[in-house]
Amino acid sequence: MTETEKEAVKATAAAGVGAGVGGAGGASVGILELAAAQGTVTGLTAGLAIGVGALAGALVGLAGYGVYRRLMKPKS
Repeated sequence: MTETEKEAVKATAAAGVGAGVGGAGGASVGILELAAAQGTVTGLTAGLAIGVGALAGALVGLAGYGVYRRLMKPKS
């Protein structure tokens, strides 16, 4: 496995972890929306909240990994 492939795997893993965390947060928001709604919020909007949370988490995880890589890069 080349260094480029290893970096791609690490970035994918960071995005996956972020998506899992974001999805859990989105699920919490979606469930709270369903519980608080009086017929105005459907399962679709709860699903959208979960999806948006997962997407946001993936982006934050990927950005965090980029920052980590920059911080750990040897100084030349």
